[in-house]
Amino acid sequence: MTEPDTAELPLSGYRVLDLSRILAGPYCTMILGDQGADVIKVERPETGDDTRTWGPPFAGGESAYYLCANRNKKSIVVDLKQPDGVAIVRELARVSDVLVENFTPGLMQRFGLDYESLKEVNPGLVYASITAYGQDGPYRDRPGYDMVLSAVGGLMYITGEENGKPCKVGVAITDVLTGVYAAGAITSALLWRERSGKGQYLDVSLLDAQVSALANIGSNYLVAGLEATRRGTAHESIIPYQVFETKDRPIAIAVANQKLWVNFCTLVGKEEWLDDGRFESNPKRVEHRDALLPEVAEVMATKTCDEWMDVLVAAAIPCGPVNDMQHIFADPQVIHRNMIAEVPHPTIGTLRLGGIPIKYSETPASIRMPPPLLGEHTDSVLANVLHLSTAEIDNLKRNGAVGQHD
Repeated sequence: MTEPDTAELPLSGYRVLDLSRILAGPYCTMILGDQGADVIKVERPETGDDTRTWGPPFAGGESAYYLCANRNKKSIVVDLKQPDGVAIVRELARVSDVLVENFTPGLMQRFGLDYESLKEVNPGLVYASITAYGQDGPYRDRPGYDMVLSAVGGLMYITGEENGKPCKVGVAITDVLTGVYAAGAITSALLWRERSGKGQYLDVSLLDAQVSALANIGSNYLVAGLEATRRGTAHESIIPYQVFETKDRPIAIAVANQKLWVNFCTLVGKEEWLDDGRFESNPKRVEHRDALLPEVAEVMATKTCDEWMDVLVAAAIPCGPVNDMQHIFADPQVIHRNMIAEVPHPTIGTLRLGGIPIKYSETPASIRMPPPLLGEHTDSVLANVLHLSTAEIDNLKRNGAVGQHD
């Protein structure tokens, strides 16, 4: 295969060995791949990444779930139950800059592929382990998925309607957040390696990432002992800052400072709110939310969403419709920002993916390769990276240590 040109990309020249699956790890390595890293995705025989079967929907034999987080990678099939398979991964780690894995704590040590073992052959290796609860502590050995960790980490408790049950966020945001944290940590570790010449071990957990992301809600408790509550789309500390129903579809409005409040009251024809002592400042509005919010809701229900959008946007009041998928991917700003990418795929044809969110002025990231078929690049990686002969590769296939997509 012809290698895509990455010379101008931020992580050009760095190789990432990706032993992760599901979402947090693959999302991390996808970010690194978008920035030019050569990502080699190591998958188990026959089934590969768990998310390959997480559907429907499927396209060209691949699940939409798998496709969302695995572009810009090469897939090789390696059986870690075979000594030759372990040896292949060890050799790849020797010539890689980064290794990302999300096995349960202790499993990589059993294979002899833990950080302490691999740094002997590659002292500059940046090794990131992504787990549910971290490498130590009383929960170390517990398995976990995004939904469970969003519960343990407090996100589920604060999500949902005020008088309703705890609710999960509509996307696996704890996984996504952890992947973003991991990618940032890896690039920081590579930067430090440029100065020190040393690699390091990164212990990344979904629980830690989720607790850190409690942000102001966590701070309310730590600083003032204020227990969190569910408020639907409403804000704990800003009023009005939530979704309101209109004549046709919901609209989100963020009146986040006093100037916006004055403009908002004037705009909706409720100047009397400005003279009401209960609403004179944001702390007062928070205190009297039960009095104010029903009045705001009554006003917002008098026009359609588009009618309010015309008025509010003209007055520079932050607002937006509550979009479904159809409206999101038809939105002119989303289209203008290239947040829909089209990539040729060997079994799908033209594959549509979410675009790259960061725009670089000098080294723009890019989607150069579609999410790989299972084992699509086994032969090329073994030949071009480890310089194995055809006979050696064929022998590894015969003994089941590696596999190649047919």
